Order: sequence, then C-alpha cells, then structure tokens
Amino acid sequence: MSVKDSNGLELNDRDSVQVIKDLKVKGSSINLKRGTVFKNIRLTSKEAEVECRQGKSTIVLKTCFLKKV
Repeated sequence: MSVKDSNGLELNDRDSVQVIKDLKVKGSSINLKRGTVFKNIRLTSKEAEVECRQGKSTIVLKTCFLKKV
C-alpha cells in the first residue's frame, strides 16, 4: 500500500507533515490552522488516512490536506 500526500510524495511512519488548509475536527472543538506541523505520524489501514497526536488526543487526518515536511 502506498500512502501519498497532496503533492504526490510517499508518506512513511514517523514522517512529519504540515496541514495545507484550515480544518475543523469532527466531534471536537479543535480547529487546525494552516501550517500546523505534526511529527511522528502513523499510517492506518486506509490509504487516505493517517493518525497524528494533537496534545493528549489522537486524531485521524486525510492525506489530501497534508504535505510532507
């Protein structure tokens, strides 16, 4: 399975990614601003999603809104 970011670069476990658009997190009051960097991402069983840590919570983000740093 090949997981790619919005620019077509391949993502791996423990990569750092940056959010390219302001996002509202479903089921939470968290808003992610453009330019927010997440370190040590984890790949999921789905090609279009990755897991990230935001504070003490874990969130799942779609790869179409991320770019590799």
